[in-house]
Amino acid sequence: MKIKYPIIVEGKYDKIKIDSLVSARVVTTGGFSVFNDKEKISLIKKLADKSKIIILTDSDGAGNLIRSYIKRALKPEQIINLYTPYVMGKEKRKREASKEGALGVEGIDSERLLALLAPFSDDNEEKIHNEITKADFYAYGLSGRENSKEAREKILKKLDLPTNMSPNAMLQAINILYSKGEFEAILNSGN
Repeated sequence: MKIKYPIIVEGKYDKIKIDSLVSARVVTTGGFSVFNDKEKISLIKKLADKSKIIILTDSDGAGNLIRSYIKRALKPEQIINLYTPYVMGKEKRKREASKEGALGVEGIDSERLLALLAPFSDDNEEKIHNEITKADFYAYGLSGRENSKEAREKILKKLDLPTNMSPNAMLQAINILYSKGEFEAILNSGN
């Protein structure tokens, strides 16, 4: 499976795991060293200027810090946040579990990672290029209108998504889960 967007991961073992599953440009942050690596963050910014980027850091506290740092350096519309499940365990190559005891990207089973990345494969090119925009959300009445919050909550409930999602989080989730046509069909289906 070929992934259209660059994937940002924490370390070399995460990169090895992703490279073994898909064809993609995979960039490592070098863990916390990204905080002091101006060249690395510059590279990530350049990649994000050309296309969206996928951030796939571990689901632990360290991964969340790295994700937050990268997010602050970029515009929200440049980012696709993918989250691995929080699974307790230990990577095979390590003697001990991580500080929090959770598996990182390298330890998550291949099927789950492939399922996370599948919406961004070349096989889904039409879906990727036909994303719903903030302007679409306004046109649908889901943002910028008097009853937009209630309209979003109604759709989120219909889609079995958390009803307290922000408009930006909802937009990102919708674009991951549905094509523009599929979402418009849901909007027009009533109830």
